[in-house]
Amino acid sequence: MAGWYELSKASDGQFRFVLKAGNSETILTSELYQAKGSAENGIASVQNNCGNADRYDEKTASNGKLYFNLKAGNHQVIGTSQMYADASGRATGIASVKTNGGSKTIKDMT
Repeated sequence: MAGWYELSKASDGQFRFVLKAGNSETILTSELYQAKGSAENGIASVQNNCGNADRYDEKTASNGKLYFNLKAGNHQVIGTSQMYADASGRATGIASVKTNGGSKTIKDMT
């Protein structure tokens, strides 16, 4: 099964999206947006940038866990991954975003 996006509204009225893999696992989470249209533009940006290896910024959190950010061409963060215990897990996460990020399926939960 292919991945999809879920667009939702936070308790404070802002919007966010997550990218889900075919197994329903969240593989990328957006920032909060004031407007629904901005969140939809964020989804389009993931769709356009997910296939470009140069757009992935591999990071290490202060607790030693690994994660990555997907960035747009202007270097703005589009989405952030979950935390991974090792580099292999992070690489698998990046591969999953590359595979599922092009999905046109958007589940609007707003």
